[in-house]
Amino acid sequence: MKKKKTLILFMLLTACLLTACGGKKKEETYDDGLPVLTLALRSGIYSDVIRESVLNFEEREKVHCKILELSEDELHSGIADDAANEKGAYDLCMVDGSWMADFTDKGVLTDLSGLGYELDEDIIPATTEVCYYDGSVYLAPYYGNVTVLLFNKSIIQRAGYDASQLTSLEDVLAVCEQAKKDGNFGFMYRGDSANNYVVDFLPVLSSFGGWVVDEDLQPTVNTPEFKEAMEFYLKLIATGKAENRDNLVMAIANNAAAVAVGWPGWYTPDQNSAADYRALTGKVKSDSTAYNANVYGIWTLGIPSNATQKELSVKLLEYLMDADVQKATVSYGGVPCRYSSLTDEGILQKYPQYEAVRSALESGIYRPIMVEWPQFYEILGEEMGNIIEGKKNIETGLQDAQTRLDEMLHTKE
Repeated sequence: MKKKKTLILFMLLTACLLTACGGKKKEETYDDGLPVLTLALRSGIYSDVIRESVLNFEEREKVHCKILELSEDELHSGIADDAANEKGAYDLCMVDGSWMADFTDKGVLTDLSGLGYELDEDIIPATTEVCYYDGSVYLAPYYGNVTVLLFNKSIIQRAGYDASQLTSLEDVLAVCEQAKKDGNFGFMYRGDSANNYVVDFLPVLSSFGGWVVDEDLQPTVNTPEFKEAMEFYLKLIATGKAENRDNLVMAIANNAAAVAVGWPGWYTPDQNSAADYRALTGKVKSDSTAYNANVYGIWTLGIPSNATQKELSVKLLEYLMDADVQKATVSYGGVPCRYSSLTDEGILQKYPQYEAVRSALESGIYRPIMVEWPQFYEILGEEMGNIIEGKKNIETGLQDAQTRLDEMLHTKE
């Protein structure tokens, strides 16, 4: 109980400091006559890494890179809305893989192959699946965000495990149940939006051999695999509590909670950190079938179809995707999707967690590439919330989700 009270006090103090130090950055203005490239980027470590990376490019090409840091929703709507204009406001943008179907359907992105850009063999192949459309490259996988198992080292050790022994979901549940008995939180999960309900659950679902859609992008929610995964998930979350991202990370890092589904972009451990992460194995039991269970949240780079400086934009894209440039980003929080970075002995000696990231990226899966995905996860997340909050039992909640999803997709036809 003491640890829980300390965690709450720490969260409140941190929130106050963040509020006091908040505020928008001063808008960049230039009056030297040099070209200006406007970059629409996902705020956080993702844009921070690019801000640091472009300095040499700016000097070499005699150009300014104006960086707009946007939330996920702001970025998606900003790019989509601007696509209706004849002359685009953005020269380069970050794109979440789940937006690909929507963006290609609406002609939002430029055919990069047509500009002479192609992906090279050093990039982990599975991460490029979402980058192609009709045989051409439209996106480049830049920041290798992928779900990992984020854990507190001392808490799992007290439960009788180390990282190498967390080889199944049953192991994770055992650690979380012991943590709860010891007065800590076990499993932390994000319950602050429909999307987060769904995304946090997907690694568990895929480990049970289930998924949210079939090959024809039809819902597969009311299935035995989904029900079994949901039953397990309820046991898992009963050991902890729901939190937003920042509080979840603080709970793991400050010895208050055992385990969570995390992302490399949230937390970069070092040798002395209290927390660490590893790739999920995709197994329910140690002797179970191993499924791909690490879900991609990769931030890709693309050029809007109405960008006005495409020749210069593709130069910037090539620079940011360069193997040596990407390797250099690791020192300030970058997570390349490149073997040359994630197998580099010097990098792994200093940042051993990148071996787990490589493993996760190699066995990762993208969320369904479908135009209706935002409506899909809103419906599914709402019904999952009803189940988690006890408003519906598993069978009723999943049947209702299946019915609503079928109706939504058929209405779109």
